[in-house]
Amino acid sequence: MNGTTLPRFRPWGGPERRDNTVHQRWRRERRDDQRPEINSQQVVGVISHSELCLSLMETYEEAELCFPKLLNASCQKPVNSQVKNLILHILLFIFSPMTVALNLLVIITVSHFRQLHTPTNLILLSLAVSDLLVGLVPMPGEVYLHFNCWFLGDLMCSSYNLITYVSVSASVGNMVLISIDRFIAICDPLHYTHKVTITRVKVHVCLCWFGSVGFSILILNDNLTHPGKYHICYGQCFVIIGLIARIIDLVFSFFLPIVVIVVLYMSVFVVAVSQARAMRSHITAITAQQSVKGVANKSELKAARTLGVLVLVFLNCYCPYFGMLFTEDVALHNASFSYVTFLLHLNSCLNPLIYALLYPWFRKAIKLIFTLQILQPGSSETNIL
Repeated sequence: MNGTTLPRFRPWGGPERRDNTVHQRWRRERRDDQRPEINSQQVVGVISHSELCLSLMETYEEAELCFPKLLNASCQKPVNSQVKNLILHILLFIFSPMTVALNLLVIITVSHFRQLHTPTNLILLSLAVSDLLVGLVPMPGEVYLHFNCWFLGDLMCSSYNLITYVSVSASVGNMVLISIDRFIAICDPLHYTHKVTITRVKVHVCLCWFGSVGFSILILNDNLTHPGKYHICYGQCFVIIGLIARIIDLVFSFFLPIVVIVVLYMSVFVVAVSQARAMRSHITAITAQQSVKGVANKSELKAARTLGVLVLVFLNCYCPYFGMLFTEDVALHNASFSYVTFLLHLNSCLNPLIYALLYPWFRKAIKLIFTLQILQPGSSETNIL
């Protein structure tokens, strides 16, 4: 094309190759002379190096397994982001010990001082016990599972999950009891001492705990009767709840308690506001209906406000967790579940802090405890209020 002749490629063995056989042989012999000799030691060295690399890779893979000797049957160790690790370390080394210590102070205070042996404080004592359980088991257990594999076996895993469910269910039940107690104290103060007695509160607190245990066993029945049934590899610890059990759990652990708490506290709020206005305007004679029902005293109104803060914090900590159970976005669920669980457990640490901020008797009791004055004879009769 355009006067240019394209070169022709001759096949191997054609005339042009035959004419150059001597030259080709000379070049081949020269290449052979220049090629380095590979002895057997070098071959063995290359093989040994390859085996070493494979061995290191296998060792690294085994190091990433929960149970290296089980290989394919073992789970891999969990890997977390830096932000998640920071939150988990805070939960483990700050909030978990703080939760245990603060709730122990509440338990010691209410149990020791006789003046605090009231129906309301008995419910607070029950709440402190459930919060103490959260600080002892679910809080450190949740952190442990995010950093390590589960080495305690399937039976202990089922027991751990049972304690977690019982403590959370008992906290919800105690919050309902607090709301009922405040509702009667504010809305029907004339009959409060008759309706709400120490004996009745003890019975209802026991029913709350027995009900929490029975409810948790019902929800976790499949996981308790067949420990490790849903674990796909060794080193896991989680629960799988069926659809029906999940609906029952949401209704009785979330919807009904939230509805009861909100309705009762709305009623308490309305009555408390009306009575506060009456006291501010120095009205001594109020309507006949109010005189029949009686008027709550100032301390009862203050207790209602304090426990109202307690319930409000409870709702803010629990609603995100149960709301997360409704999401169908798996990626969002996996990314956020650790944080809403952290918020759920944080409630058990915030409750005694609320007492410390809003209850003068709790601050006074802490001072007596740390100065060891409670060890003195007759300290239980101290005027703490």
